[in-house]
Amino acid sequence: MVFLTRTLFAIKELKKPRKYLRSQFLDSVRLHVKGGNGGTGLPKYGGIGGQGGCVYCIGKEKADLKKIMGKLRGKSIVAGHGEDSRKTKIVGNPGSDVQLEVPLGVTVYKEDGNVLGSIDQEDQTVIIARGGPGGKPDNNFLGHFGQTHHIRLDLKLIADIGLVGFPNAGKSSLLKAISRAKPRIADYPFTTIKPNKGIISFSDKRQISIADLPGLIEGAHINVGLGHSFLKHVERTKLLLFIADVKGFQLGPKYPMRSCLETILLLNKELELYNEDMLQKPAILAVNKMDLPGADETLKNIRQAFKNIDSVIETVPEDVRPENVIHFEDIIGISALKRGESIDELKYLLRRRLDDYADETNPDIVDSSKLIRQTRAMIGEKGPKVT
Repeated sequence: MVFLTRTLFAIKELKKPRKYLRSQFLDSVRLHVKGGNGGTGLPKYGGIGGQGGCVYCIGKEKADLKKIMGKLRGKSIVAGHGEDSRKTKIVGNPGSDVQLEVPLGVTVYKEDGNVLGSIDQEDQTVIIARGGPGGKPDNNFLGHFGQTHHIRLDLKLIADIGLVGFPNAGKSSLLKAISRAKPRIADYPFTTIKPNKGIISFSDKRQISIADLPGLIEGAHINVGLGHSFLKHVERTKLLLFIADVKGFQLGPKYPMRSCLETILLLNKELELYNEDMLQKPAILAVNKMDLPGADETLKNIRQAFKNIDSVIETVPEDVRPENVIHFEDIIGISALKRGESIDELKYLLRRRLDDYADETNPDIVDSSKLIRQTRAMIGEKGPKVT
């Protein structure tokens, strides 16, 4: 009897998921929302009923979809109803609005798939259920019902840089080395099961956000593995940072071993099949684990391959061959675990490329360092070099 009890207890413990798996990242929530009804008018005195309240989302940096789900699961979010008109109060008070705080990067979808709006900035608002108008002469003094929707809040992380790579390529190690984030790191694939967001800080107070997302696997574009849960977060980044293991990658015994070049092209293909527009984003390639023997030669061959990619692409297996090869602004070797100069070089390279991107998209904004150089050139002043 004692043995049976211990066995059953052990089985129960085995079924219990690990703690970090139980607190999963939530990036999609479904809710039922209803605007308030308009108040009834008063025909005898021309009284107007109050407008029904609205339900709206407001962007907040610290909001969390997980808290929204925990608080509102299975409930309807209903705004206040407008007050009826009466002879002692000809115009009824409007119903109270309901404010739903959501994280930045949320897009609100109706049940038919149409977009109600997106929230990308602090305190930006989107009305998701309008209140009904109050009774007045135009509607025979009858208040109307408020809008009713089943909606989906879909979060896509907003970050300057998105890390793209296969499991165990060193994305989390790089995020820890380059920013203040503290991601989970271990020497096995799929350590990252939810997005981590870090901030790269510079001495002049400039900050750049960088997102480490769960590793892709072959077939991610058709939602294999974490699939779309990963890829949708890449859409709102300004720059893609590809990370590849210099040794290549093999997902498991049933999968072929991919060389470093093949893993890069396969990542390219997965992005292309999911959304070809993402290949137009600025991109940098970081080849990781450069402290391993033979790494310098591998990096040299990869750089050479991308210089002659039109001829090289025909030599790789067809199942990893993309139709359109992404253009890398830079190809750099790093060692995320060793840190050191290679990480500092990457930090300033990312900053420079983001500044170049900002200049292209906002030509009216003049970079301060360029302005200083131009001013000194005009007045002939020789000062310290601005980098």
